[in-house]
Amino acid sequence: MPPAHPFDDDKLKEECGVFGVVGVTDAANFVALGLHALQHRGQEAGGIVTYAPDHGFNSARRFGYVRDNFTNQSVMDTLPGEIGIGHVRYSTAGSKGNTQLRDVQPFFGEFSMGGAAIAHNGNITNAAALRRELIERGSIFQSSSDSECIIHLMARSLQRDIPERMKDALRRVEGAFSVVAMTRTKLIGVRDPLGVRPLVLGKVADGWALSSETCALDIIGAEFVREIEPGEMVVITEAGVTSHRPFNARKPRFCIFEHVYFSRPDSVQGGRSVYETRRQIGVELAREAPVDADLVCPVPDSGTPAAIGFSQESGIPYAMGIIRNQYMGRTFIEPTEQIRNMGVRLKLNVNRALIAGKRVILVDDSVVRGTTSRKIKEMILDAGAKEVHFRIASPPTAWPCFYGVDTPEREKLLASHMSEEEMRQHLAVDSLRFISLDGLYRAVGEAEGRNNAEPQYCDACFSGEYPVAPSDMIERGFQVKTAAE
Repeated sequence: MPPAHPFDDDKLKEECGVFGVVGVTDAANFVALGLHALQHRGQEAGGIVTYAPDHGFNSARRFGYVRDNFTNQSVMDTLPGEIGIGHVRYSTAGSKGNTQLRDVQPFFGEFSMGGAAIAHNGNITNAAALRRELIERGSIFQSSSDSECIIHLMARSLQRDIPERMKDALRRVEGAFSVVAMTRTKLIGVRDPLGVRPLVLGKVADGWALSSETCALDIIGAEFVREIEPGEMVVITEAGVTSHRPFNARKPRFCIFEHVYFSRPDSVQGGRSVYETRRQIGVELAREAPVDADLVCPVPDSGTPAAIGFSQESGIPYAMGIIRNQYMGRTFIEPTEQIRNMGVRLKLNVNRALIAGKRVILVDDSVVRGTTSRKIKEMILDAGAKEVHFRIASPPTAWPCFYGVDTPEREKLLASHMSEEEMRQHLAVDSLRFISLDGLYRAVGEAEGRNNAEPQYCDACFSGEYPVAPSDMIERGFQVKTAAE
């Protein structure tokens, strides 16, 4: 199964989005709409599970986009019921193109007290150790996903109901997780003690919804109620919402890259508009790294709000110097080597009449491998630009993420072995500046910047300070800087 874009996107990718509803007629239709709004969080595959008293549990799992699979009435007719959950995913690092249908969530398990389905956003950092233990004790795994460990741990719990078994299971799990699960009558949502990955609660008609982001509540006309708090479990039935605290309290460490790139700009995270945060990042960038130029141009689409903020603060005109082909999905022709070399041009095209003879500031969200940045720079120069200046709306990405983001190996991250000046020379641009870590923290509302003693967010991809030690990777020899507990 090819990835959604067969060319080198050179971007970090969120691996999952989760959504669930209870107490609504035709729950599957609501879930499909929610997953459509979360498609940016996972474009390789998706799945939906529902329950109806007369039909039991039913599921559908498909490769590809939600719009191509879950708008088909013959598929949706197989998913009756007033409760359902869904999941969209990217494959994990190193396995792209090798995903099997059995790896697609939600996962389902039949227990003595009834069935349960579970969908997980994040990454279990001790999954390999748990998997070995469970296999030695007789568990038979059906997928390669770390999320399946949760189902097996639940099966071995001695608790008498499914929410309590889930608590037991998740207390054994390390890493980052936002979980949406369901039984015949209950919709369950859980965030890990650090709250690394997002999860929100909404009210829709007489029912309730759980979602990775608020934008998916908007699409179904749900009212945003609140965020599920770090370390909280909510159990939702016809009687309403009950809150539980299955974990020891920890200082929250929400993923700061959700603000930079992962979340949709029309979502709200941590009480802040994602769009406004990204605009403010551009403001901070203009203050930290001014440059004399003629135009501020975003690298579409993720660089747009920051470019607007940079333009507003600097007074340099904002311009659409690069146009994105909105209909670029899977390649429409066989991706030969020659076509692969055209990959960026298939997705992005330079507005030549605007760029020619100008000193251009390009604002992008990140530089990962640097391959796409170099191609974009060449396109801008080919269009006649006089100078090219890069301004990056995140600090240098020097460390891989182990909490649910598809990140290249550390040696493939440009910032892991190059200084800012060395990266500028590598990209062959007139200037290159990243926002500082303190500047990023100011943009997300921390007026004093980053508290180095107790960081307010998970920023391991920038700092190398992992709030939860990635046990499986350490076992394999990966050297990490572990933040103080």
